Amino acid sequence: MKTSIATVSISGNFREKLDAIAKAGFDGIEIFEQDFIAEEGTPRDIGRMIRDCGLEITLFQPFRDFEGLSGDLRDKAFDRARYKFDTMAELETDLILVCSSVHPAALGGIDRAADDFAELGAIAAERGLRVGYEALAWGRHVNDHRDAWEIVRRADHPNIGLIVDSFHTLARKIDPDTIRRIPGDKIFFVQLADAPLIEMDLLYWSRHFRNMPGEGDLAVTDFMRAVAATGYDGPISLEIFNDQFRGGRPEGLARDGYRSLVALMDDVRRREPDIRIEVPDLPKRIMAEWVEFIEFATRLEDGKALVNLLKTMGFSHIGDHISKNVALWQQGDIRIILNTETSGFASSSYAMHGTSICDVGLRVDSAEATVRRALALGAKPFNQPVGPGELEIPAIRSIGGSLLHFIDGVSGLDDVWSVEFRAKEDAPNQDTGLVRIDHVAETMNYDEMLSWSLFYTSLFEMSRAPMVDVIDPDGLVRSQALRTADSSVRITLNGAETHRTLAGRFLADSFGGAVQHVAFATDDIFLTARTMAKLGFAALDMPGNYYADLRARFSLEPETLAEMQSLNILYDEDANGGFYQFYSPPFAGGLFFEVVQRVGGYDGYGAPNAPFRIAAQKRLMGPKGMPGR
Repeated sequence: MKTSIATVSISGNFREKLDAIAKAGFDGIEIFEQDFIAEEGTPRDIGRMIRDCGLEITLFQPFRDFEGLSGDLRDKAFDRARYKFDTMAELETDLILVCSSVHPAALGGIDRAADDFAELGAIAAERGLRVGYEALAWGRHVNDHRDAWEIVRRADHPNIGLIVDSFHTLARKIDPDTIRRIPGDKIFFVQLADAPLIEMDLLYWSRHFRNMPGEGDLAVTDFMRAVAATGYDGPISLEIFNDQFRGGRPEGLARDGYRSLVALMDDVRRREPDIRIEVPDLPKRIMAEWVEFIEFATRLEDGKALVNLLKTMGFSHIGDHISKNVALWQQGDIRIILNTETSGFASSSYAMHGTSICDVGLRVDSAEATVRRALALGAKPFNQPVGPGELEIPAIRSIGGSLLHFIDGVSGLDDVWSVEFRAKEDAPNQDTGLVRIDHVAETMNYDEMLSWSLFYTSLFEMSRAPMVDVIDPDGLVRSQALRTADSSVRITLNGAETHRTLAGRFLADSFGGAVQHVAFATDDIFLTARTMAKLGFAALDMPGNYYADLRARFSLEPETLAEMQSLNILYDEDANGGFYQFYSPPFAGGLFFEVVQRVGGYDGYGAPNAPFRIAAQKRLMGPKGMPGR
């Protein structure tokens, strides 16, 4: 599989783009004319610089407003083409993209356009070049790949072919299966982009909201399946226009682009097995079964406070590591590790972020396959020396600077708790009814949300819920939930747009910490709350106005509502069921725990309660603008 990306897709100057694209693993670039013009050096120098990075120029683009002109305008269009052909020769690339005309003087007519391209094909052939024609979704006369193909077919020249772009086809709701009728050797190039479903002007939508395949809502996999079915075996390229990406880091954007292409083509290979494109053989998306453990890096007073909080929530200190300052706490199927080491990754994480969740362990069907797929998708492996008696548990560097470890049952890795930890015989059992981890909530800058979502959904068999707005008194936080089919693993992504929000302040104070809170599930939240209170747990205090509003919104029994108020339990419901939740006060710079109970088929996270919860948490934190560290 030859991978490519348009230079317009990522931020930075031209050299920064090339470095990032090469480092991500791409084979080539579409050299966008603006990037080329802005760069110093002759076309020959620029072409050499690109090849020195290990890249080839797969496409030169765009050439605009060519077909359908007459008189002097037509002559000028051919003169422009000859000049671009000269430039291509110096760059040492052989394919140019001609997009359908939007020129106000352009005339319609399939045959007229075909005649123009037949003549252009003859000029290109003399120079050993090829011309690809693309239907812009907003083209003046041609805005459908079927019409563009008919022009190419009638031009009937071996140096004239079709370029198809997923956005232009899918944005106009054209059936991608119509591409299957086109001979594969007449498709010269394939461009891919996804996008969220938004009702707006096609040109504006295209120029500002495209994203990587798998980050949006378009049927990009169906599009690429149709292309592959034609026998096409040329470059697969990304062409992304996105306002957020223009301000992002080139390395991260290029990495996401490569990850999206590999994941997409793996999906295509599995659904369209006779494709001619050689696709890397990697394990299918991983089934994540549950969260095996949460690990805190902590020390000193923060560590003591965290221990006291866990005690009041009913966790028991059940074991200590055989050789490290690492304690294992447990309740139900929830394992929490407190790592107070002064060397290794946890120590580095503590130095950077303070007390933080530095590692999440996931139970998967195969740890080896998980790491193999992750590395194929561009993830970075993690290794540190293993001490005597320790198991070597596969891990990768997750986004946000934390780690993901993978444990399975087939390799014996699930014996880690008995192998690496000595049981504490005198561990008190003060169970409060917490049974499992309901979800893990991660916080990031808003412009990183697409990257984090792609990371999880390309690696694991997970689906995305629609994005929702969470209102903070000082701004807006965007939230999106990811979950496995059986909901055994749930991850919520919360994107902060300003440091004034609770999420944004957590990021600032923790210097980019990833996990901000963990929610524990119980089967009887009233019993859990009462038992915790007896152990000294102080739930986040909610105002009486909140419960007065609940009385008006929901049909709750007065006795139930009164107990909810006394225990600071919040509530939401939808057509499928109900949801109870309460919170710990924030600790260690903005971390917090949540306890939840789902009733019936409720699948949300209590989003309507978030503004009230956030306001209550902020009342307990320092003045606005005062750094936490």
